[in-house]
Amino acid sequence: MNRRRLLQTSALLTAGTILPKGLLAWTAPPVASTNSGKVRGFVDQDILVFKGIPYGADTASTRFAPPVRPQPWTGIRDCLSFGPQAPQPIHARQDRSTFAPLDAASPVNSEDCLHLNVWTPALDHGKRPVLVYIHGGAYSSSSSNGPVYDGVRLARRGDAVIVTLNHRLNLFGYLYLAELAPPSLSDLFRDSGNTGQLDLVLALEWVRDNIANFGGDPSRVLIFGQSGGGAKCATLMSMPAAAGLFHRVMTMSGQQLTATTPEHATATAAAVLKALELTPSTLDSLRDPGKVSMERLVGALHAGHYYGPVHDGRTLPHDPFSPEAPSISANVPMILGNTHDETRLLIGASNPALFSLDWAQLPAQLEHYRQFLGDLSTGSIISDYRSWYPAYSASDVFFAVTTAFRSWHGMVIESERRARQNGPTWVYNFTWKSPVDGGKWGAPHTIDIPFAFDNLEFAASMTGTSPDAQRLASQYADTLLHFARHGDPNRPGLPPWPRYDLTKRPTMLWDSPARVEDDPRGEERKLIAKAPYIQPGT
Repeated sequence: MNRRRLLQTSALLTAGTILPKGLLAWTAPPVASTNSGKVRGFVDQDILVFKGIPYGADTASTRFAPPVRPQPWTGIRDCLSFGPQAPQPIHARQDRSTFAPLDAASPVNSEDCLHLNVWTPALDHGKRPVLVYIHGGAYSSSSSNGPVYDGVRLARRGDAVIVTLNHRLNLFGYLYLAELAPPSLSDLFRDSGNTGQLDLVLALEWVRDNIANFGGDPSRVLIFGQSGGGAKCATLMSMPAAAGLFHRVMTMSGQQLTATTPEHATATAAAVLKALELTPSTLDSLRDPGKVSMERLVGALHAGHYYGPVHDGRTLPHDPFSPEAPSISANVPMILGNTHDETRLLIGASNPALFSLDWAQLPAQLEHYRQFLGDLSTGSIISDYRSWYPAYSASDVFFAVTTAFRSWHGMVIESERRARQNGPTWVYNFTWKSPVDGGKWGAPHTIDIPFAFDNLEFAASMTGTSPDAQRLASQYADTLLHFARHGDPNRPGLPPWPRYDLTKRPTMLWDSPARVEDDPRGEERKLIAKAPYIQPGT
């Protein structure tokens, strides 16, 4: 939130990256075996940590193609610090979830980005549940290389194995070139629109093949992610290549009903080629870093409208959650959730004036989001919200409307489609409000991340560190761990949490105290159902 906080967090992370504190007191660093070779980690608060384990080869050698496993190595490879992040612009390196840098002051961009990190209590084949976190940043930016994703506390808390990872993003992972490639190159680019997703499949295959050596149970793998990470999880649920590689799912403010159509994805690819001064006949030069550098590709990102999964009929044969929930993952237990005030951060963080709107300004500001409002008039929407919430200010109504129509709507639809499928599904809304800045942020996008990892100290600028916040973090993290272990979030100390259905719509409200309500914000839900849902970006 301020320069002092940013510098403090950066210093904490830099120290942890350069000189892991557990390494100072540990005379025999842990060594684990993988199918590519042995890796050496370190100890942090009695948890064994391995950072930067390669799960795939340098993607510079497989540009716009599926990833391949890394070359085996001899001896023992030191895995003591995070691997590079996927190529992305400098301005994308800020994680707004905690208003703190994701990693050290100068994070490393590299096409050699297929690395993962493991936190485990022991290397004893202990059959622990495995929690694999997929980072957000839409499909274009960010990484898992941040303190808020540190797995020490979660691994200790639940005797579990925690995995985080990096993968290809933006045009490196989602540039659909298949329909531009000449016949002689068509096989090389046929999967180019979803290689970032195929990286995630390869990472999950690594977990399947290796996690037992790290004390984990390959038959109890939870994938979870926030924002774009949740959307990636939803997309994996519809990918045949990912079937059987995970056994529970939790999405946090991240939905993916539809993927990009080949038509729109091809238009983006054509714009990128034009920016690079290339043509389909010279398309093969894209695959050669000596001809088209990584930096040049990053510079062409601006030409594309949206980078994300493509409904290509191959890797992604169906839209993820349209017109129904994916049948291949119907029996996989799933938790879906959103925060109560998503857009106070998603939109408000870059436009402070939105926090001081008057009623005369409100209609015009809502019109900027017309694509989500359908044919509903802004005047009638405002009138409804003022009648439901008479204490709301104009700014409160703006953030409530944009949260409901832009962010919450997709989660409601996914929940309904899972319920119609009779898939084991639980729904939550994170309603605990941040105390900072006089409470202006409410329960914003990303606030649930530090609660899931039980890492409030790294997000104190948003969450604070009060006993009340820590109680909720303990309850939220314990529920996540129980779900990973048993495939059901219900546990002692938690109010009974029924499966979601279309009659009562039971929803866990993560607040102080946590409680379950039937169809909370039901009037809002009925209103947004009158507008067609459009996947943001697509």
